[in-house]
Amino acid sequence: MADDSTLVTDARARTAARRARLRAVAIERDLDAIVISNLVNVSYLTGFTGSNAALLVRPDGADVLATDGRYTTQARVQAPDLEILIERACAPALTGLAARDGALRLGYESHVVTIDGLAHLQSAAADLGSGVEPVSIQAAVETLRSIKDASEIEALREACAIADRALAGLVADGGLRADRTEREVGRDLDSRMLSLGAEAVSFETIVATGANSAIPHHRPDEAVLAVGDFVKVDFGATYAGYHSDMTRTFVLGAPAAWQRDIYELVATSQRLGREALAVGAAVVDVDAAARTPIVEAGYGPAFSHGLGHGVGLEIHEAPGLSALGAGRLEADMVVTVEPGVYLPGRGGVRIEDTLVVGTDGPDLLTLTSKELVAL
Repeated sequence: MADDSTLVTDARARTAARRARLRAVAIERDLDAIVISNLVNVSYLTGFTGSNAALLVRPDGADVLATDGRYTTQARVQAPDLEILIERACAPALTGLAARDGALRLGYESHVVTIDGLAHLQSAAADLGSGVEPVSIQAAVETLRSIKDASEIEALREACAIADRALAGLVADGGLRADRTEREVGRDLDSRMLSLGAEAVSFETIVATGANSAIPHHRPDEAVLAVGDFVKVDFGATYAGYHSDMTRTFVLGAPAAWQRDIYELVATSQRLGREALAVGAAVVDVDAAARTPIVEAGYGPAFSHGLGHGVGLEIHEAPGLSALGAGRLEADMVVTVEPGVYLPGRGGVRIEDTLVVGTDGPDLLTLTSKELVAL
């Protein structure tokens, strides 16, 4: 087992390598520097996790992390290989620093920076009379984040394992039973994930019973589970900053014929979606592989969302698997496959896994059985 100093060194090497990849983007686009203001992206590139920060990435490697005085010690501990600038207005301060150093073409995250924020950046440069030109890098860092390194995949694997174990314990202990409310079940499952080592839940756990299971993103309430209901459970654990995402649908008591039919249809769709995950596959084709059997069965409008999404430091990341998606899958992307059929007033089924795209086929991270379980 590696000691703490080795782990720190490895983490520092990973963040340095990520900045080097972004540096290549800057050089390719003829940028003199890039200011990163999305906090998740700052954390990805530096290891710093404070609530106020920005990062200046320079082609020569002299990168600077800006934060405010609350985080002076934390920044030096988490990002010891970076120059630290203590300023409350982080992005404008780094813009001014870049301008003083002669940067003219300055990349910024246009999908993150508000109109007012861009005005502040432009003002910071104008005060120096430097003629800095802000240039959008769009979602360049998110594109880098879509391909996971080995340490990220292992964190995701553990996050998924925690969720698997929590659900198994909930079922084994009779936690999914008639007369409990959705909210009670959700809180029980959350508590189990935290007890098993999750640092947080990935998102508000969805527990949806009966007709509520036909609402894709139902928020748990005081609805009581009853015999004859579908119970849809969509949840995840966060471990080392990385999120898992899994959905399983159960039935309380013996399933009716229509419930078996809908479940088997979604299970077939989900299997075809998993099998379509291949390096080089177009995301629209993966969505189509899973959607086609549902459409052919006459339930196309009842599958009302995309097939899946990337998952990592955020619960929804690139790439998106949908009919409106763009691009192709690459090795070590981590995505969900989660088709569903939702019948208003009756109930719905969603089955979701998290998987790693690989050259030898997808690596399944969520291992809970997808057989229809009657409780």
